[in-house]
Amino acid sequence: MSRGRLLSRIGPGIAVAATGVGAGDIVSAAVAGSRFGLVVVWAALLGALLKFILAEGVARWQLATGTTILEGWITRLARPVRIYFLIYMIIWSFVVGGALISACGLAAHALAPGVSYIAWGWIHSLVAVVFVWFGRYTLFENAMKLFVGMMFVGIVASFAQAGVPIGELMRGLTVPRVPSGSIGLLLAVIGGVGGTITLLSYSYWLREKGWNEARHLPFARLDLGLAYLVTGIFGVATISLAAVTLFAAGIEVEGRNAALRMAEMLGERGGMASRLFLIGFWGAVASSLVGVWQSVPYLYTEYVRLARGGDVFAAQKSRSARARSGGPGGTPVDPTRTVHYRVYLLYLAIPPIALLYMAKPVWLVILYAVVGSFFMPFLAGTLLYMLNRREWMGTHRNGIPANAGLAFALGLFAYLAIAEIVKRVGS
Repeated sequence: MSRGRLLSRIGPGIAVAATGVGAGDIVSAAVAGSRFGLVVVWAALLGALLKFILAEGVARWQLATGTTILEGWITRLARPVRIYFLIYMIIWSFVVGGALISACGLAAHALAPGVSYIAWGWIHSLVAVVFVWFGRYTLFENAMKLFVGMMFVGIVASFAQAGVPIGELMRGLTVPRVPSGSIGLLLAVIGGVGGTITLLSYSYWLREKGWNEARHLPFARLDLGLAYLVTGIFGVATISLAAVTLFAAGIEVEGRNAALRMAEMLGERGGMASRLFLIGFWGAVASSLVGVWQSVPYLYTEYVRLARGGDVFAAQKSRSARARSGGPGGTPVDPTRTVHYRVYLLYLAIPPIALLYMAKPVWLVILYAVVGSFFMPFLAGTLLYMLNRREWMGTHRNGIPANAGLAFALGLFAYLAIAEIVKRVGS
């Protein structure tokens, strides 16, 4: 397959990867590398593999049943599922929206310090609103491919210049080790790589791509496989950079400034590695912000429509039917042009800016930890249940490998949920 054909076949998965890799993933990877060095690089690849398993399950459900996973939750599971998801989505949007705006501000300020990080945060959020408000999916997909290229080139090029010892790196990848005191941080790296609620965005981008039937499943698997391969490489490169700079110097980092401290250390080694890393870091956080602004309003719009007995995908389904039949069809309403979509877009972009001016309230941090910690085990558990129902999935229900992967993900994320709740509530 030529490079041009390959690029035309992929897109939704690249958008998921670009959206899912954000400041939190980079910080977790940097902290792990600064504390334990190259022996923990395997965690980034394992995290990418688990997210591929979950995303493949979301895609397989949709292509086999014709409904999104959110529609499956609301129409086929108990009412508390609907209530929990709405509460989680609203809290997640506010907290993560603020974190993304802040991260974009910090990354841009590091590249162009003449503008304050708060001003840069405002600029990024409002530019993303305009881009999503007026842009179409094709423009969005092409922009995300550009962001991924920037991320990949920036981080991998800085990795190449940093002088990472390849033999030690390969041992870290092929011989998994768990250093004393590393289990909590390694689980955070594994759980954080590749996004959380943004995995659900794949449903909407599949429809926009025109992949609506089970025959498109091989395309989706290729798309996701390439996307999470890039995600894993990105995580490995970040841990490796932290290992050869911070760990080698005996410096441990914490919090949102971990990536910037690593960039400073790369700068002290000379060359372009520091600048390249900052460009890759900016590409990662900016793509996350644009991806969240574009996709999460879809979730809210679909939720509202389903709660009212409607179909948020009428527009996409109608466009796909017209394309298959060659007929002109009607003029359905595009969900991205609805009031619900745009109101939620503004909710993501403006209220969370307040978090730039204040520390997060303790009650909000605890509430987010308690509600948010359950989402990944909730996703893994519901996929494990729904994908094994023969009457729903037919010949596309889970096999032994898929069940093993989802069961492992469920156990891991359940452990992380309990640990996070104990940590937050106890503090």
